Amino acid sequence: MRVFVTGASGWIGSAVVDELLAAGHEVVGLARSDTSAASLDAKGAQVRRGDLDDLDSIREGAATADAVVHLANKHDFTNPAVSNQAERAAVQAIGDVLTGSGRPFLLASGVAGPAQGRVATEEDRSPFHGLESPRGGSENLALEFVDRGVNTVSVRFAPTVHGDGDHGFIAALVAIAREKGVVGHVGDGTNRWPAAHRSDAARITRLGLEKAPAGTLLHAVSEEGIPTREIAEAIGRGLDLPVTSIAPQDAQKHFGWIGHFFAMDIPASSARTQELLGWAPSGPTLIQDLDAGSYFRA
Repeated sequence: MRVFVTGASGWIGSAVVDELLAAGHEVVGLARSDTSAASLDAKGAQVRRGDLDDLDSIREGAATADAVVHLANKHDFTNPAVSNQAERAAVQAIGDVLTGSGRPFLLASGVAGPAQGRVATEEDRSPFHGLESPRGGSENLALEFVDRGVNTVSVRFAPTVHGDGDHGFIAALVAIAREKGVVGHVGDGTNRWPAAHRSDAARITRLGLEKAPAGTLLHAVSEEGIPTREIAEAIGRGLDLPVTSIAPQDAQKHFGWIGHFFAMDIPASSARTQELLGWAPSGPTLIQDLDAGSYFRA
């Protein structure tokens, strides 16, 4: 297939591009910078210049592809309205182009929304609708296009897609610990975070593109839920810093923007995804990545 990928040079997107190319697919990646374009070109992918706000380029990329994998997101946690609006507009643009075509449209979502305090499954529908919702309610918007002849599949990624070179949530927690001189967890640290190694997340995305029927919800989750205290302890070992509990009311002050996320109890299962795709986790666990020093190199 000729696959148009937004976010093609990002942390997850670059691994997905590698996975697609290795499986024999033709890839066209959206690139907003010369550096991103050069990276895609070096891999053997084609380049389409543009970014998440360039809806004309996104429409043209979708129109000339056999499938679309939409992974781009502004991830502006200090002003989420900006990310939400851009995400919703891009999904609307892609869905409009693919209407009536039967072509696959995979988009990135997260496992944090459908349930908290219990294990979320692929049967749980997102509660988020409309522009003011997280990600602009993009998952539900994209699924509306199933009835309009689009093979929509939502890939819900774990909050930490980890690996050597990750600059996401875990890297942010490491940076905060370095600054504070102590590694914190919220409360007793029994709240759980699911995780997926980057290689596993990329493989799920590729298999979902090839196998998943319209309307499928996939969970890119390798570990159902790691107690955040264990994550903090692993960071403590890596930095040789003490580990302490942060009172819930002080989480925002101590952790900043990530405090709300790190306090969430959001375990998630991928049992149905594994059965549907014939996939099983094969990458290192999050604690193995931390203990191997992936997040502590200069």
